[in-house]
Amino acid sequence: MKRYTKDHEWIEDADGILTVGITDHAQEQLGDITFVELPEVGKTVAKGDAFAVVESVKAASDVYAPVAGEVVEVNETLDATPELVNEAPEAAGWFAKIKTASADLSEFMDQAGYDEYLKTIS
Repeated sequence: MKRYTKDHEWIEDADGILTVGITDHAQEQLGDITFVELPEVGKTVAKGDAFAVVESVKAASDVYAPVAGEVVEVNETLDATPELVNEAPEAAGWFAKIKTASADLSEFMDQAGYDEYLKTIS
């Protein structure tokens, strides 16, 4: 089950390996994505660290690590086709997989909670 942050990242846990990307709402706000700077495999990130950058025709935006851990895989497909983030932000447009010691995602919002949160900021 996906969980969501107030910074518009989504997280999905598979046995302590968390797949991270940006939400559909985030990609809509950014517009056409032209470049994604991914973290290096092996990089250790702290919760809240900017660990990736998304550039669009409108702006460049940091993507924050929702958890602390080690980047164990990145979506290299985004190097050649960054528009995948626009086309499938919560599927094929994922950014990185982070191995974490604590995969307790209860602090993050579920889909219904995220939908309610979006109503408060629009």
